[in-house]
Amino acid sequence: MHRNLRTFIESLRRENDLVEISAAVDPYLEIAEIHRRVIENEGKALLFTKVKGSDFPVVTNLFGTRKRIDLAFGSKPLEFVKRVVHAAENLLPPKPSKLWEYRDLAFSALKFGTKSVSNAPVLESRQSTVDLEKIPLLQLWHEDGGHFVTLPLVYTESPVNGKHNLGMYRIQRYDKTSTGIHWQIGKGGGFHYFEAEKQNKPLPVTIFLGGAPAMILSAIAPLPEDIPELMLASLLNDGKIATAKNPLGEGRHRLIAEAEFAICGSVAPHERRPEGPFGDHYGYYSLVHDYPVFRADAVFQRKDAIYPATVVGKPRQEDFFIGDYLQELLSPLFPLVMPGVKDLWSYGETGFHSLSAAVVKDRYAREGLSAGFRILGEGQLSLTKFLLLTDTPQDLRDFRSLFEHILARAEWHRDLFIFSQTAFDTLDYASGKINYGSKAILMGMGDAKRELKREFSGELPAGIKRAEPFCGGCLVVEGDNYENDKDLAARIAKAGKFDDWQMVVIHDDVEFARSAEKFLWATWTRFDPASDIYAKDATLKNNHIGYEAPIIIDARMKSWYPKEVEPREDIVKLVDNRWKEYFPF
Repeated sequence: MHRNLRTFIESLRRENDLVEISAAVDPYLEIAEIHRRVIENEGKALLFTKVKGSDFPVVTNLFGTRKRIDLAFGSKPLEFVKRVVHAAENLLPPKPSKLWEYRDLAFSALKFGTKSVSNAPVLESRQSTVDLEKIPLLQLWHEDGGHFVTLPLVYTESPVNGKHNLGMYRIQRYDKTSTGIHWQIGKGGGFHYFEAEKQNKPLPVTIFLGGAPAMILSAIAPLPEDIPELMLASLLNDGKIATAKNPLGEGRHRLIAEAEFAICGSVAPHERRPEGPFGDHYGYYSLVHDYPVFRADAVFQRKDAIYPATVVGKPRQEDFFIGDYLQELLSPLFPLVMPGVKDLWSYGETGFHSLSAAVVKDRYAREGLSAGFRILGEGQLSLTKFLLLTDTPQDLRDFRSLFEHILARAEWHRDLFIFSQTAFDTLDYASGKINYGSKAILMGMGDAKRELKREFSGELPAGIKRAEPFCGGCLVVEGDNYENDKDLAARIAKAGKFDDWQMVVIHDDVEFARSAEKFLWATWTRFDPASDIYAKDATLKNNHIGYEAPIIIDARMKSWYPKEVEPREDIVKLVDNRWKEYFPF
């Protein structure tokens, strides 16, 4: 496939899927606003050739459509993964004839890993004095804490066993030589730093920008902790990843030869500095928190380096398409790693960690629940906030249909489980406390237990302004502001007005019922299961809480939630006025 960023860009040119914007643009807010409008309309990749304050061009929206994802990676990776799974299912017990049948896998495996080269484009130039302000980092939203690297390939090695991690952790530039490094919980680079701090030693870190598209995807992939990302990168790349010796000497990381930039440095132990705010892929501002500090001591780059960036915000953005592709690529492995799981999907509209659904085996009583626990114990899936389970094959992407299927089958006295005092995704503030919150599992097994109500008529209780069905069995109601009526959810659960509905979701605006995409985003990013789920009745028996419908989810905005990201009005007008300068044809 593509050995570096520019071969991919050339491919996009040939496909007429790249626009070069020669008008001078500002990395402060302007580029991001252009990008958001283009991706909303499924537009082309963007190459900004005149960026204010920098000599380097900026490329964005590289993966913002399924077509470009396919151009970047082709069909071979998915075919290989399916072939591996097929082999694992058929090679026990191993027989010579069967082994020969899968000999192609051995040849493919020879392409895994890295190779050493002496001629590395990333070493064509080196900054005489480190100056990160020469690189055109973007500021995406006006309340962001500054300019961020949004497609960093952060490379670290464990100080304990030498195993590597290539992760994507946002990087906030503080000044010419230092940045914040946003190591969230459950991330490999953060584990390496934890090990280094225990030894009271700095952790060497190299931040690569650009390189093969496979590198970018591999850095995002939710691989198990001990699976090397560079192995996945070589699979996606259909060839070994070229690396070169670091001129800084022994003990320094080898450099990805085809990268555009390599920023070398370290993160000192026990040093923290405020990082953020940052408008993230949940669609809200993640707040200011203390994070480790990266200090750069060398910057290598191609002479004509191109700076790759992405823009995040309310779904769907570029990360949505990357995430969906990764799920498709890795999903054949789920039944192999988790035998009780037949299919699994996480919803990008919710930021991925907020909601997942699975088809599981339920061959004996409550086997499906065991499969649910297995999912919640697997790597980054352990950060899942709400998990839907069924034992009947479903198109998990069709959320309305899936949700109806589960609501028709849920036995509320035994199929809803809420677990408090658990880990919470760092970017999810619904619990009011960073990294801590709760989880829930909702099961809908076997045959349908009821017909679902699909139309609402009748009197609305006090505090409810409007009501519209989202799907069969689920009603969205528009309630008064949370601060003015904090007890609304508990009150309407027992009011008797919605007893024919299985689930009622309280929102600030009933319009969220009209689109699955909006319903997913506004619902699952705005509630904490332990504190925001109510029921008509709850009984405690054998230390299990059984519920009675309707189940109420209070998904109104609360005072401790961060603000939604919105473009600044003057930037909107600026881009409106300059649109024909960007796209004169």
